[in-house]
Amino acid sequence: MKKIIISSIIIVFVIIICSVLFIFNKKDKKNDLTKVTVAEVTHSAFYAPWYVAIEKGFFANNGLDIDVVLTSGANNVVAAVLSNDVNIGLCGPEATIYIYEEGEKDYVKTFSGLTKRDGQFIVSRKQEKNFNIDALKGKEVLAGRVGGMPELNFENALRNNNISTKDVNINTSIDFASLSGAFIAGTGDYVNLFEPNATQLEKLGYGYVVGSIGELSGEMPYTAFNARKSYIEKNETIIKSFVKSIKEGLEFVHNNDSKTIAETIIDQFPDTSINDLISIVDRYKKSDSWLTSPYISEESFKNLEDIMIKSKQLENYVNYKDLVINYYE
Repeated sequence: MKKIIISSIIIVFVIIICSVLFIFNKKDKKNDLTKVTVAEVTHSAFYAPWYVAIEKGFFANNGLDIDVVLTSGANNVVAAVLSNDVNIGLCGPEATIYIYEEGEKDYVKTFSGLTKRDGQFIVSRKQEKNFNIDALKGKEVLAGRVGGMPELNFENALRNNNISTKDVNINTSIDFASLSGAFIAGTGDYVNLFEPNATQLEKLGYGYVVGSIGELSGEMPYTAFNARKSYIEKNETIIKSFVKSIKEGLEFVHNNDSKTIAETIIDQFPDTSINDLISIVDRYKKSDSWLTSPYISEESFKNLEDIMIKSKQLENYVNYKDLVINYYE
């Protein structure tokens, strides 16, 4: 009996020691990681490769501990980067061009691409099974602020279909984060929304997804990661590790089906059911939304500038090499 008691005590003691060692080992691994704070312009399954890299531990495997801060509006994202409140920003590269044009010496530079077309969907108040973009003529469309990627791409989608921006009442007075609420309150005939907001409106019975702006507008570096020029120069190892993680995230979404992707990132969207998330991811996958690598080509960057120039948000082309740095093709 005495031997049994002693053996039990030894077993319990060993379990406690192993548990303590496991906790300390886990803590030590966490402490070995370099913390990087990232401001993301919105939280959407449109950025699935980014969330895959977080949830699959790609960043941790590459030595980084990622802290994400939701910062609505690309202008606010780059402001957070410039003020050093965050290390890295995730938003449209148009914001980095505006900063560059303002003459900022330590300007914001793009170092990794993520999406290659607009991720918005056109939501109508009524069901339109055979939707044609011509239906927008004479209608009010909530499109976000002037000069932002969502609004720029919407204008480009109209031009691509020979529709003058003057033929559509483009409402740019409503803040990006307030578009769904304004539409629910009765403003506008259509609203342009990212997922999961578009699906949520459908489920609530306030609208119907009828078209994809990404498919109508075409390819360009729509959403990308950026940082101060000085931060990139001083922290090349961190930046390369970050880009490598994004590369792995992009490879994952291209090599797996929508169900697998949705199951991987479901913890990022606690208010969205797994079935809805599968549908949302599938919608983006079928729209060919994601780059195959973080590389941003000069041609695609020029496509963005063309849109900005046509929309009178930019007078002349800027130097691609000044604003974009690539680590992986």
